[in-house]
Amino acid sequence: MFSPSPSSTPALYGLIGNTPLIEVTRLDTGPCQLFLKLEANNPGGSIKDRIGLSIIEAAEGAGQLRPGGTIVEATAGNTGLGLALVGRLKGYRVLLVVPDKMSTEKVLHLKALGADVRMTRSDVGKGHPAYYQDYAARLAAEIPGAFFADQFNNPANPLAHEMTTGPEIWRQMDHDVDAIVVGVGSSGTLTGLTRYFRTVAPELAFVLADPAGSILADYVNSGRVADTSGSWAVEGIGEDFIPAIADMRGVRHAYSISDRDSFEHARALLRAEGILGGSSTGTLLAAALRYCRAQTRPQRVVSFVCDTGTRYLSKVYNDGWMHDQGLLERPPTGDLRDLIGRRYDRDEVVSVAPDDSLLVAFNRMRAADLAQLPVIEQGRLVGIIDESDVLLEVAPNSARFASAVGASMTARVETLHPGAGLAVLRATLDRGLTAVVADGPIFYGLITRFDLLNHLRRSLP
Repeated sequence: MFSPSPSSTPALYGLIGNTPLIEVTRLDTGPCQLFLKLEANNPGGSIKDRIGLSIIEAAEGAGQLRPGGTIVEATAGNTGLGLALVGRLKGYRVLLVVPDKMSTEKVLHLKALGADVRMTRSDVGKGHPAYYQDYAARLAAEIPGAFFADQFNNPANPLAHEMTTGPEIWRQMDHDVDAIVVGVGSSGTLTGLTRYFRTVAPELAFVLADPAGSILADYVNSGRVADTSGSWAVEGIGEDFIPAIADMRGVRHAYSISDRDSFEHARALLRAEGILGGSSTGTLLAAALRYCRAQTRPQRVVSFVCDTGTRYLSKVYNDGWMHDQGLLERPPTGDLRDLIGRRYDRDEVVSVAPDDSLLVAFNRMRAADLAQLPVIEQGRLVGIIDESDVLLEVAPNSARFASAVGASMTARVETLHPGAGLAVLRATLDRGLTAVVADGPIFYGLITRFDLLNHLRRSLP
């Protein structure tokens, strides 16, 4: 059983905050200077480490959290990571309710820290029993000795930014900053910064970066709270309600940023500046650049790298996932090649050679979460190997993992010409076959039932 050593924790806590601030120099910022505060440099990898420490210490001070207690929270990931980082080191149980759109990397990180993670639906709103905040509040009420962190209503959330993030920016910018671009999830960052800068720079403008589908940008621009919200793939910011602790009086501009723009800007930041940020960082950067380019006089603008992009390698930085989501366009071909999830001619296909061992094939299937692989020899498709082929060979004797793929693969492969059409594709899939798209010796890729479903989903209005 893990038992924290009190003497080991202060050093880690001292690494929270005081993150670097750097200027963007390789992107077009118009007449402005744009600076990014690198919150990914916090030990837990995000700006939410600040509020994790603040919320837990405030709860301890108020007697709401006692030794042996359980910290419960609803989170899109990073607040949970901040709470788990601090809470587990202090010896608390941490139970987190997360929406199912959260990246795999975040979930695995939370579990590695020892958090109890409960997944729930991301397609329902407040009042639904599966809504992540309502679900977490219900669990906190049911568990003896539980403390509900409740970042959306907890005053220790904005206090962390009022006491640390704001003064750091003011000092690092030499008391000269015109605008700050923020996103709103729980609204702790915006509210805390608003309180701080109201005292030292009351004319400073806040700019809201909001995912398209969220109601917040429309609220700022129209003054009305929308009855319904949309959906968005960006994690950690955007809401379908106005958080209770939100102070949006200093927001002078609000931009609604599409998922595509958000992800493209996150990828552009990595290519141009070498900074690996997450999806919300892309939203903030897109809004910051829009604001900067719209100005007619020089300004000094600050925004954030909210968390590390290593949490989104399977999403934002994965061309296959981006294409599946309709966020990365390929030049259309007008035929079955448009349905292929991973194109061989674009170096997107995981494959094996006939002389590779079955163990190599199995390891590649497992690493890529695939059930079958094309077998390629000198650039030509010579067969298909799937998990049933491997199992049939190795079940009698596991030593046969060393045998060659070529001896177990399906060599007689039925192929579809790219121009065959959806009816032929459906007939092939309905017969239980894998649709192999090729034009003579030229192999393009495989079409699975998932690829067809994804194609039909993207055609929705």
